[in-house]
This record gives sequence, structure tokens and C-alpha cells, in this order.
Amino acid sequence: MSSLRLLSSAARRASKTLGRRGYAEVSDKLKLSLVLPHEALYTSSDVLQVNISAEAGDMGILANHVPSIEAVRPGVVEVIESNGTSKKFFASGGFATVHPNNKLTINVVEAAPLDQFSTEAVRANLQEALKVTSGNGTEAEKAEARIEADVYEALQAALSK
Repeated sequence: MSSLRLLSSAARRASKTLGRRGYAEVSDKLKLSLVLPHEALYTSSDVLQVNISAEAGDMGILANHVPSIEAVRPGVVEVIESNGTSKKFFASGGFATVHPNNKLTINVVEAAPLDQFSTEAVRANLQEALKVTSGNGTEAEKAEARIEADVYEALQAALSK
């Protein structure tokens, strides 16, 4: 038997024995950990949904989500708690890991509540970073400034919503 037929035969048998995934029930909750290298920024076992800015696109994560690992790009992490309140954090980038048993871990380099940022300070820092990218600095300085500018642009977009 060819290896392709063997794999497809095994997959058909497995799909008959495994349960089908359904949509998350309203009573299902996520256990969320939003962590920085030096501290846990937010932990809760009573979260309905988490919206992240993933490299593949914006996504919402509910209970019973398929286990996966997603790269997080600079943007907003929105946590919707079971009482309906929403908390928003700005994250500079990292990884989100969806574990079995409704557990979500988001590891980011830097993050803070969105309401702690000043629109004026973000605008000024963005202009400074853009000056460096078009200046006479080294290629390393320009690359670092481009990364800063990308983060500030994402932050500015998040604050304008």
C-alpha cells in the first residue's frame, strides 16, 4: 500500500473515532495569562474572548479553540471578561499559545494598558524615530528606528480608534 493511501486510510479511521469540534458554549471560559519577561500583567480564569493582532491577521480566541501558536505583532490585545467588560492592552509583539483545556498564554516583550499612553507623546516619539530612519545614522541605528516607528504607528492607530 502506498504511503499516501495509508495516511488517508488512517485519517479516515481517526475522524470516525474522534469527536467533532463545535462552537464554544457560552459557559466556557478561557484561562488567560498575559505575561512580560519580568511580570505577569494580567491573569484570569474568567475570560470569554481574547482578540489579538496576529501576524496572520487579527483573530478572536474563544474557549475550545484549536491548540496553536501565533506570532503577535504590535497592536491591541483585548480581553473580554465574563461580565462583559473589556480591557485593552497594547503589546509590542510576542507569541500567543493556545493550549488544550481552554488555556491561553500570551508572552510579549512589552505591554501596558492602552489608557496609559498619551497621544501627544506617541506622536512625538514617532516623529523622532522617523527622523532617525531618514538620517545619517548607521544601518543598525536605522533598522532599530524603523522597528520603533512600526510600534509607534501601531500604537497611534490603536489610540485613534
